[in-house]
Amino acid sequence: MLRTMFVCCAGMSTSMLVERVKRVADEKGVELDIHAAAEAEAKNDLSQADIILLGPQVRYLESKFRKLLSGNETKLAVVDMQAYGCMDGEKVLTQILDLASN
Repeated sequence: MLRTMFVCCAGMSTSMLVERVKRVADEKGVELDIHAAAEAEAKNDLSQADIILLGPQVRYLESKFRKLLSGNETKLAVVDMQAYGCMDGEKVLTQILDLASN
């Protein structure tokens, strides 16, 4: 089971994308525990995720989160901007699976 957290400013804009990723994961038989969180909430919940994806609008937080995750196995990336804009659940799931396999 891959535990994945999407982070954005308020946790709202990523909620739609989370639902699309869940749907694609279910269709493909991928076990995924995925949720969206606001930045403040995410900082308190870092140990609960295998993968953290930042929304493109908060990519400026990447270095801050890298420091918070220093020495941790959690993987961090920024969601592909085109996939985010198109709400492409399949492309984002591929990004998650690629991160998990590296």
